Amino acid sequence: MSMSDAFVAALVADGPAPGMGDRMGLFGRFVGSWDLTVTDVEDDGTEAVAEGEWHFAWVLGGRAVQDVWVVPGFDADAGAGAGAEPGSVEHGSALRAYDPATDRWTVSWTGPVKQRFHRFDAVAEGDEVVLRSVDGPPHLRWVFSDVTPDRFRWRHERSDDGEAWTLVQWMDVRRRA
Repeated sequence: MSMSDAFVAALVADGPAPGMGDRMGLFGRFVGSWDLTVTDVEDDGTEAVAEGEWHFAWVLGGRAVQDVWVVPGFDADAGAGAGAEPGSVEHGSALRAYDPATDRWTVSWTGPVKQRFHRFDAVAEGDEVVLRSVDGPPHLRWVFSDVTPDRFRWRHERSDDGEAWTLVQWMDVRRRA
């Protein structure tokens, strides 16, 4: 077995850990591959739009969900980054682990292209999944909304005071067939 095959076998799980399935659904429902249209909103209100992909998987013995986010997607000419507007390129990953003691998820995002590293607490609020940064200011809020088995919307908001929020980015996300 190659090193990369061994790494994937050690990381990726077939499903949630035994006995944890009911608690893992907040992010477990996103496991699979998705296509997305991402819109970055600049401070002056101009928008940059790009296409990408988002892949979620069970990891670490089924006790976490990890994703890989690629904009532009690998189908773009010559791989990630080709032909995209400079502000829209990113290739990052989030690791989401459920904490039964607090009934919350801890999320760590790593975006090495733009050198962005964030930590969040995540909970369900009504029909939405809301992630709030534990770092800051600026404070960040990431929200999964309008979630169905085949689609969802995602938005990124920023605040200097934790009260007045500015939309920074939003995505329309569609599950791959």
